Amino acid sequence: MANTLQTLDRGLTALEIIAERSGGLSVAELAEALEVHRAIAYRIVTTLECHGLIAREVDGGLRLGVGVALLASHFEPQLRRVAQPLLEALARHTRATAFISVAQGEEAVVLMVAEPNEGLLRVGYRVGSRHPLSLGAAGIAILAGRPPRPEDSEAVREARTLGYNLTRGQLQRGAVGVASPIASPSLNHGVEACVGVVAMEDLDSGTAIREVKTTARELAGLVTPANATRP
Repeated sequence: MANTLQTLDRGLTALEIIAERSGGLSVAELAEALEVHRAIAYRIVTTLECHGLIAREVDGGLRLGVGVALLASHFEPQLRRVAQPLLEALARHTRATAFISVAQGEEAVVLMVAEPNEGLLRVGYRVGSRHPLSLGAAGIAILAGRPPRPEDSEAVREARTLGYNLTRGQLQRGAVGVASPIASPSLNHGVEACVGVVAMEDLDSGTAIREVKTTARELAGLVTPANATRP
């Protein structure tokens, strides 16, 4: 990688590795994954631990620390600022209620909402509304944005392949929802989010799928650091 700090790069890579190991891992395993000497891994772990970004279990296993959640909490206001214009455009183009939802525990929680200007019959989807991740387009889209797991449902696997999920009547009779995960390195291991629309049965699903996927890509680009994809 050009113009990068090796130590910082290793620290961030260590965070990603620890985040992906839900059962935790030892310093020795981390050193092997990073392809560095164990002494270097210890220094990386100690530094991250001092900043609250990782923590050690009683058995010595490493896991993410509360510092990651604190960083994520500061990210949400930034997401709101850059997302609002796109969300309003999505609502206008699809003539449906547009939303951004995030994962909190085992639930999808609505973070932002934009309503279309037309006086159409609207779905009761409001900021703070929540439902299980296993139900609704938003929840399934968030799960589809995670790395594959053996226990993934067929709906999650399909959404991961297609880049979106469409559900009918799962959360409200007559409601149709379409959602796509916001795939960005800035969101990984912190805020897990998706963008989508929901309306009653008159939703143009073809337009909704196209516009939602486009908005998800635009949002991912806006919240991804400019040099994140550079070689």
